[in-house]
Amino acid sequence: MNGQLAIGTGPRLFAQPEREHVSLGKSLRAFLFIVPGIIIGLLLYGVFRRTTDLFFVVWAVFAVVVWILVSGVRIAAQWEKVVVLRLGKFRDLKGPGIMYIIPILDNVRFVDTRTLVLNIPSQKVITKDNVPAQIDGALFFLVANPMKAVLSIQDFRFAIAQYAQASLRDVVGGLTLDEILSEREQVQERIGRMVEERIKEWGLHVDSIRLLDIDLPEDLKKMMSRQASAEREKRANITKAEGDKLAAVNLAGAAEIMAKSPGAMQLRSLQTIDGLGPSASNTVIIYPAELNDAIRVLVKGLGGKSSAAPE
Repeated sequence: MNGQLAIGTGPRLFAQPEREHVSLGKSLRAFLFIVPGIIIGLLLYGVFRRTTDLFFVVWAVFAVVVWILVSGVRIAAQWEKVVVLRLGKFRDLKGPGIMYIIPILDNVRFVDTRTLVLNIPSQKVITKDNVPAQIDGALFFLVANPMKAVLSIQDFRFAIAQYAQASLRDVVGGLTLDEILSEREQVQERIGRMVEERIKEWGLHVDSIRLLDIDLPEDLKKMMSRQASAEREKRANITKAEGDKLAAVNLAGAAEIMAKSPGAMQLRSLQTIDGLGPSASNTVIIYPAELNDAIRVLVKGLGGKSSAAPE
């Protein structure tokens, strides 16, 4: 992959963002070389037009000198810092904007100071309760000190990606599966603190670490699905039982009120009859509640007489 870093385990590869510096000074250097080259060529041609060979030699020498001088022009973007090395030693930290370095003697490294993102490759991790899981994530970080990032570590992008992988395995390996699934935010914070403690010596700062995917074995997924279904059924049964209990309490209270107020019972009866509707298929037989009371009184009176007759 051109200009990209691929880090992966097994068949999966994770392409990292474009890391090559886009030279903003190419067009300026070309302009500064071509325009003086043409002007000098015309002047030399006027002087050496009778000796063509000498003209080309002198013009070539001037062209090389101009190119060497122009090659020291550099432009850093607003988000870039430039680490300048002179004869291999740190010289200065420049940018953003236009700058000039001494050709041949100076060497530069452009450092992107924006928030950068790297993939944490998917890897197999064994949790504390011996559950295998495939976990991947994303690491967001930025370069806080460009000089340290260039001078203290060979490739800070590759190094931080590797250290994040190791930290993820260490943290996840000390937790159970339930803790990983229920305390995802805390797990991410623990991994971030562990990585931050190490990479701050490299001039880097962790913005955040996010776990993107936690892939479990298929048989474990089925067991968890059955467990979740049973838990939902349990909650549904409890809710239904509580509703039945509340309905029974309310019905008992309503019956007690109607027993104390005959008028309320009559209103309830009328509401029930009205709710049946005018359909011809309904046959309604109205049984007066007063008749039931009269029968009860009559039976009570007859019972009293029959019990008093033997005396």
